[in-house]
Amino acid sequence: MRLHRLTLTHFRNYRHLDLAFEGPVTLLQGQNAQGKTNLLEAIFFLATSKPVHAQTEREVVGWGAAEEPIPYARLTAQAEAGGRPLELEIVLTARGDGVNFTKQIKINGAARRSMDLVGVLRAVLFLPEDIRLIDGGPSERRRYLDIALCQIDRAYCRALSAYQQVLTQRNSLLKSLRDQELPANAPVVAAQLGFWDEKLVQHGAAVVTRRHNFVQELAVAAQARHAELSSGRETLTLHYAPSFNPGAYTPTAYEFLRSGSPIDERPGLLENREVARHYLAKLESRRSRELAAGNTLYGPHRDDLRLLANGRDLRLYGSRGQQRSAALALKLAELLMMTEATGEAPLLLLDDVMSELDAQRRSTLLAVLEGVPQAIISTTDWDDFTPELRDRSQCLHVTAGAVQEVTPP
Repeated sequence: MRLHRLTLTHFRNYRHLDLAFEGPVTLLQGQNAQGKTNLLEAIFFLATSKPVHAQTEREVVGWGAAEEPIPYARLTAQAEAGGRPLELEIVLTARGDGVNFTKQIKINGAARRSMDLVGVLRAVLFLPEDIRLIDGGPSERRRYLDIALCQIDRAYCRALSAYQQVLTQRNSLLKSLRDQELPANAPVVAAQLGFWDEKLVQHGAAVVTRRHNFVQELAVAAQARHAELSSGRETLTLHYAPSFNPGAYTPTAYEFLRSGSPIDERPGLLENREVARHYLAKLESRRSRELAAGNTLYGPHRDDLRLLANGRDLRLYGSRGQQRSAALALKLAELLMMTEATGEAPLLLLDDVMSELDAQRRSTLLAVLEGVPQAIISTTDWDDFTPELRDRSQCLHVTAGAVQEVTPP
C-alpha cells in the first residue's frame, strides 16, 4: 500500500495542494495550526470516507470555496494497492440550501458509494487525542473497532450499516408503542416487535461476533506492543464487553466484565448462531423494559471495550502516561492486524505524537517504522527525530496551507 500523490482543493486551510510523496517516510514539520493535521486528515478521509475532526462534512470545506460559483471541496489520491495503480476522488458540493453538501466518490474514475471506498486505501491514524480511546466513553472505543474492522472486512461493514438502519426503525416503533401505552404481552406488540427483533438479531449478532473475535486476536498483539512500551513492567489485557452475555461467560464473570473488574476467564472465539440465540432471548426477556424506555437497550450500539493494565481498569485508574501507552499499543496492534488480514501493510499516519513520548516509547515507535512501507509523520520540532531518520526521509515544511520540501537543520 503506497500513496504517491495527494491533491486538495478547498479542503480545510488548503486552497490548493498538489503533493508527491517520495520514499517510505515523510516528515511534516511546522508550527501549530498551519495544516499538518489537516493533511493527514485528508488522507484518512480518502481511506475511510469520513472526516476526523468534523461533525458534518461541510466543516472540512475551506473558506475559499465560497468564492466559487458553486462551493466545493475536492480530494484526490494516486496510490498503489496490491501492486495495481489506484485513483480515488471525493468531491463535496454545496446543495441548494447553502448549508449541506453532497458527497460524490469515484474509484478509478467510476462513481461509487461511501461504503465502497472504505478499505480501498487502508490507513492507521494516531492522534494525540486518541487517549480518548482509553479515558473516553464507550462510543470512542466502538468507533475505533468499527473503523479498523470496516477497513479489513467488507461483510462487517455491511452488517454494521444494516444494523444501524434496523436499530433506527426499531427505536421508532418502540417509541410509538410506548406512546400507545400497550402492554408488553399484547399480541400486536409481539407481532410488530418480533419482526424487527429478528432483523436486529440477524445483523447485530454478526457485529458482536466479529468484534469479539477481532478483539481476541488484537489483544495478543496489543499486549506484546504494550510490553515493549512499558519495558515489561505492565501487562495489558483487552476484553470485549457486549451489553448481553453472548453465552461465553458465567453470570459472575460477565458482571465483572461489564464493571471493568479483572476476570480469570478467557473465552474463545464466538459463533454467530450462538450469539444470535442469546441476543434474541435477551430482547424477549427485557421487552417490558425497552417499551418503558422507548429505546433499544441491548446490542452492539451499547457495547464496550475494556482495557486493563496489571488487572486495573485504565479508564478509571490509569495515569496519563499509562493511558497514552495503551492507546499507542492499540494503534500499533491494529497496524499488525490489518497487515495480517489483508496481506498488505496500511499507511501509518502519526500526528505530532513524538513530543508526547519518552525515550523508550520513541525508540519502540521508530523501530515500528522500519517495518511499514510508508509512514507520514507530523511534528513541530525536527529534533523529535534522529539525524539518521531525517536524512533518509522526505522532509516537508508546512506553513499556512503551503507545503515546501526542505533540508532540516
